[in-house]
Amino acid sequence: MARLKLKLQLYCGDEIAMGPGKADLLEAIARTGSISAAGRALKMSYRRAWLLVDTMNRCFASPLVETHPGGGQNAGARLTPEGEAALAAYRALSAQVEGGAAGADFAMLESAIRPAPLAPKG
Repeated sequence: MARLKLKLQLYCGDEIAMGPGKADLLEAIARTGSISAAGRALKMSYRRAWLLVDTMNRCFASPLVETHPGGGQNAGARLTPEGEAALAAYRALSAQVEGGAAGADFAMLESAIRPAPLAPKG
């Protein structure tokens, strides 16, 4: 049986403002309270995680992630209310898109796809 995987990406100019990886990063930041810990949890460097956060913060009207550098109780990162709302809306839209993709066209393609690829020739 074929499976369908859709990757929803929202663009801001030529930049991806939100996609599945950025949504996963936002969830990890919310869970860990830290960009570096979120990056580690997703097996990406701090620099990569920070660049993704920076892109999101530059693309949305209000920042999605708020950082508090330094030590102490308030150090780390957290989602802003706008970040929480954007993440929830992105996840809901993704579910809506995936749910709406099933239909006659998908059924036709699914029936035409082999259960596994043929062995390579050679």
